[in-house]
Amino acid sequence: MADSSAKCHSTPPSVPLAYSIVSSTPHSGKYGPENIILDKPQDQGSRWSGALQGNANQWIKLRLESLAVLTTITFGKFSKAHPCNVKDLKVFVGINEDHMTEVLHAGLKNDTIPETFLLTHTNCSGVDFPTQYVKIVPIVAHGQNFHISIWHVAMTGIVDPTYVERIHRAYDEYRETSVLRYVLKHLRQRRLLTPYQSILSRANIRLEHPLITQFHESLVLQGDWSKSENILKSMTSAGLFDAHLNSSQPRAIWTRLVGTDSDGDLPPARGGHAMCMDPVNEMIYIFGGWNGEKSLDDFWVYSIKEDRWKVLSHSTTQEPNAPGARSCHKMVFDTKNGTIYVLGRLNDEDGIRPAEPTAARTQHGPSGYLVPTQQPPATNSESTTPTAPQPKILTSEFYRYHTRGVLAGKWDFLSIDTASSGGPPLIFDHQMVMDSEAQMLYVFGGRVVDGDWDVSRFSELYSYNLTTSKWKLLQQPLTDPLHCYQAIPPRFGHSMVLDAPTKTLYIFAGQRDDKYLSDMYTYNLNTGIATEIFSNFTAAGGPDACFTQRAIIDPELKEIYVFCGLTKNSNASVQSTLGAYLSNWVFRYDTHPGKWMPILGQPDKEASGVPQARFAHQVVYNPKTKTIFLHGGNAGGAPPLEAGRAARETDDAIIVDASEDSAGTKERLDDFWRMELKRPGPQEIIRQATFQIRRQQFREMCEEEAPVKALSFLQTQVSSVVDHANAKETETFRSLLTHLLSPAVHSHTASSPVKRDEMQEASHRPRKRSRSERDDTGEWTSELPQGDSHGYASDETLRLRDVVDPLESIIRGEEADSTLTGARYSQRTEVFENILKFIVDGEKQPTESLLDLVERDRCRVEVM
Repeated sequence: MADSSAKCHSTPPSVPLAYSIVSSTPHSGKYGPENIILDKPQDQGSRWSGALQGNANQWIKLRLESLAVLTTITFGKFSKAHPCNVKDLKVFVGINEDHMTEVLHAGLKNDTIPETFLLTHTNCSGVDFPTQYVKIVPIVAHGQNFHISIWHVAMTGIVDPTYVERIHRAYDEYRETSVLRYVLKHLRQRRLLTPYQSILSRANIRLEHPLITQFHESLVLQGDWSKSENILKSMTSAGLFDAHLNSSQPRAIWTRLVGTDSDGDLPPARGGHAMCMDPVNEMIYIFGGWNGEKSLDDFWVYSIKEDRWKVLSHSTTQEPNAPGARSCHKMVFDTKNGTIYVLGRLNDEDGIRPAEPTAARTQHGPSGYLVPTQQPPATNSESTTPTAPQPKILTSEFYRYHTRGVLAGKWDFLSIDTASSGGPPLIFDHQMVMDSEAQMLYVFGGRVVDGDWDVSRFSELYSYNLTTSKWKLLQQPLTDPLHCYQAIPPRFGHSMVLDAPTKTLYIFAGQRDDKYLSDMYTYNLNTGIATEIFSNFTAAGGPDACFTQRAIIDPELKEIYVFCGLTKNSNASVQSTLGAYLSNWVFRYDTHPGKWMPILGQPDKEASGVPQARFAHQVVYNPKTKTIFLHGGNAGGAPPLEAGRAARETDDAIIVDASEDSAGTKERLDDFWRMELKRPGPQEIIRQATFQIRRQQFREMCEEEAPVKALSFLQTQVSSVVDHANAKETETFRSLLTHLLSPAVHSHTASSPVKRDEMQEASHRPRKRSRSERDDTGEWTSELPQGDSHGYASDETLRLRDVVDPLESIIRGEEADSTLTGARYSQRTEVFENILKFIVDGEKQPTESLLDLVERDRCRVEVM
């Protein structure tokens, strides 16, 4: 790649960047664009304010003092909330003023805290680019019909001359190569093979994988159908279909695990427990939880290889240096040292009582009990003698358990109170993740246990260095006036996962006060900057706002898997009901901002063959085998059979009432499941591609062979690769009969022009499908998308494809003749490019055409 040499050098630090104002749209009164250079939060006049009100096309263009790799932009604010404050904006950057790229679309809060955002300085191909000009486009203000104001702009970036020049050269090389690749695609589409081959040889660039080149020659130029189908198998072996297969919507394959220990026992039913996994030795550990009556302190391990449980301790309370009974705690596994870390708790003495009929306002804990918010907490004291209330000392203990070496089976009591050493206070329903390679542990959120249930307090983001045994506060509270970065709002019962290769935390969902959340943030551990990815992922096609859902991550596939949880469902009554949906999701973050898609269920699976809806469960993930394990949780008051039946009827979108059942209890679960995600395999892609090839082969047979022979081929060879259970594909297959009755399109010679309507028959122009026509069910579809229009703009262009290129006789290994007309060449090219949609981007020609770029650039100029 063009950027490989640039990335092998160390990256210089970012520094504040000086800039000047180039131009702007008209401003209001004295509020000119030069005001944004200085940060004067107390001066109401120190701002730029657009002359137009509402959502108008307004902007400010800045010029950096020197070419730089731009890394962050900070927007300062007035000392008070203001209706003119910009609410939504975009940032564009470029080397020159005429061609700029969007690198940020963000929202600003209407408060006094400056907000800093990371700016993209790497394109979709992974190549860094420098910046000279910055264009800020405010979209709307917080107040309706107010002039939009920007108070201050500051930027940081890399200005080291040697580094920036290296980046600039690499980016220019990438641009030159990209342009040539578009030109090469255009020439080959137009059958200009001699200039195509000349550029390819002289420029010494790689357009595509060698197998793709062979595929084009055999399919488009030679019409060698058998060879083309064989090359598809070689593409599979080369992994060219892998990216497409991994990005397709998965289906859950559930298997209930029924292994026990040597006595026939297994961990009893519970919710709100902790679970972690040793992926090296394939061992799963479970500790604590709440069984509906009390907190638990048993400790179990499950061997995946042996399908067998083993109890490590019936009561860790009796073990030296070990934690006592608890729930809503977290534990993580350090693969480097084979140790488990345990933090947080909620136990029977921390002020939690079983749910009782009461009018008091309550909050649901993930294990099914209620947290009183207006009544004093009950205690487990058995004393009947009136005594003065004794203040309870609430401290946050921190433990470590060894699974390997001479200390295997032993506990370490690391801290009696992490808050006293700079760590989090006593919390529950927080999240904790481990970076074993860096020997760092991260903790975010959770509700603070301080004995006062009338006020909700939440913990912040902390790190713990396993090597130095030091805690560090990474994110200051939102109320800190010195905090200048965007902060992640506090919460509990949320999800947090770590993408270790990029040192990025993903934090989302959960509860704050009485509100269930549907936002998602990333936190860059290298820069300390938080970025809001979704303010409402439900509106972006994701799950509903939820609480105590569970999530795990696969950094290799760039996917996060989310498993049900509590959801508030509004109905006709004044209050909302709480319920748990059997709703599991995949979030792919390989593109920005990412894509949500539900995990499909097994439509024909019996009720006992899938887990029922639940919350307060636990999941772990084996990245080697791509396997997910789920245990326990709270099923609410719904009978398992009814839950399973509903799952089958609604494709895993069921709700389980989280309120108490008639007996005043909730059903805790002890079931243990393995889930594998099944995606279409490479054979499915080969089948679909073969269907495309044989459709074209049949089409040409109708023009050249006897109708009986063509019909026989349709009934045998084409039919054998059709998914007859797919209605759309079956309809396409049946429509092929029309070619037996159609005039021979390819009867034209190379010298005779092809009429426009005949070319439309050869390659239908694609049209945008309406919503009702789209396959939004998420099912794996056998329908291949139609190819792009190749821009049949003139008779000259049409005749160009009819001219046999001199190079064809060499490629085809025969004397080129007129049988390969322009129309047929276009048809085969369309089939070729349809099949390319299954190929990973880096191994094929550009997806867009040169004509698309020209049209897009024209539209961009009109907008600008």
